[in-house]
Amino acid sequence: MKNKIIVALDVDSEAKALALTEALQDYVGAFKVGLQLYNSVGPNIVKKIAAAGGKVFLDLKFHDIPNTTARAAEAVVGLGAFMFNVHAAGGRKMMQATAQAVKEKAAALGVPAPLIIAVTVLTSLSETELHDELGVQAPLPEQVARLARLTKAAGLDGVVASAREIPWIRQACGNDFLIVTPGIRPAWAAGNDQVRIVTPQEALTQGADYLVVGRPLTAAPEPREAAKRLLAELQA
Repeated sequence: MKNKIIVALDVDSEAKALALTEALQDYVGAFKVGLQLYNSVGPNIVKKIAAAGGKVFLDLKFHDIPNTTARAAEAVVGLGAFMFNVHAAGGRKMMQATAQAVKEKAAALGVPAPLIIAVTVLTSLSETELHDELGVQAPLPEQVARLARLTKAAGLDGVVASAREIPWIRQACGNDFLIVTPGIRPAWAAGNDQVRIVTPQEALTQGADYLVVGRPLTAAPEPREAAKRLLAELQA
């Protein structure tokens, strides 16, 4: 069960990230390196976490023209992350170019190709914001399902989406399609700036493959104890 938990290392220093890796790795399956940590300390943090025994989900959400995104993806293949992501809103050509570039680069380096997943609709967005601010007139379930289908058609491995959207994605893409769920908040944790949140148990019941948990663990007074509590809840 612990392999389903990905801890978001949303911190600004290498020391904090490695300390959390050491404290939590017995109770979680992987660690997410996002823009804050990556931009603060550089790409070598991925290699250092991997060397310390932690698997890394590199959460940089690439989103650009196909050639630029493909070249950016090539640059991270050798870092050792087992998974990274792009924005599905970049379109089919962007995702296909990225998948092909990663496959070729991994073969050239003689390393396993990382999984590539795509963000559908950010879990911080409400349906009202999606409609009124971004001009997307389709209902949220329809928009998420559309982007999930596009991601699968482009040859990627799965999507990032709220666990609330898992039934729509499964219906659109089947069971052999990874779903990584951020916005996970145990009942005893604060929601913070996430809007479409669910509890870990709800996400598992819906069929999530990975649960991304950040501040409920990393900002806890005792992160290790919080991780033990979360794992015990999931195992129960």
